[in-house]
Amino acid sequence: MAVGIFDSGLGGLTVLEGAAKHLPDQAFVYYGDHANTPYGVRAADDIYQLTKAATERLWDAGCDLVILACNTASAVALRRMQEEGLPKGKRVLGVFVPLIEALTERQWGDNSPPREVDVKHVALFATPATVASRAFQRELAFRAIGVDVEAQPCGGLVDAIEDGDEMLAQALVRSHVEALQRRMPKPQAAILGCTHYPLLKDTFQGALGEGVKVFSQADVVADSLADYLKRHPDMLGTGQENLFLTSGDAKRVSDKATQFLKREITFQ
Repeated sequence: MAVGIFDSGLGGLTVLEGAAKHLPDQAFVYYGDHANTPYGVRAADDIYQLTKAATERLWDAGCDLVILACNTASAVALRRMQEEGLPKGKRVLGVFVPLIEALTERQWGDNSPPREVDVKHVALFATPATVASRAFQRELAFRAIGVDVEAQPCGGLVDAIEDGDEMLAQALVRSHVEALQRRMPKPQAAILGCTHYPLLKDTFQGALGEGVKVFSQADVVADSLADYLKRHPDMLGTGQENLFLTSGDAKRVSDKATQFLKREITFQ
């Protein structure tokens, strides 16, 4: 039984890389909806329908547990999917809660009332759809009080990363950080709310300054997944052969993924 990891494009590969290091005996199936990427500029209902279809594709591939490594899908579609009901024995998890756990130093499943935390000023960098959903602020409010969140929609950044245009991507990061700092000059922490952004963590850190703690999903989500599987051993599988699926052109996606991770990746 494999664990499914879904993203609209290549960004979720950063989550898969982190998870594979933590769980070397667990098989993964990665599905990228490259025919419809990016999700960050789509309408909410469109995102929901695409995410639901992608999740079902991973269930068909033998995955009982699916991680929505796409922040936009997690923000816009996850709650609706859970409210409408999942098939028996199937689980879908998002990538926001592990970040909030790390930020607030609070365990997932801790249902005690929200409390004061040390970090009071948080910068959130994400896609326009993720920012518009306010899902991060909603989930944070369940766990912490007195935290000011300033969100910056990072239009164009995912496309630049997927196109391999490093110079443009770095310039966009600096521009988005400057725009946020005009509204919040001194954030204490920054959330990289897109799985593409860990590839530019050093650029974000440099633009924000060394005094800002930058939270990146690749390692945070991997830690959380390992803990979840420890607590839910029925979801564990075996095998080290990972499968990479795409709704797009497999050759083109494979070439871009190889460039993205700097190791050979073959999509079907």
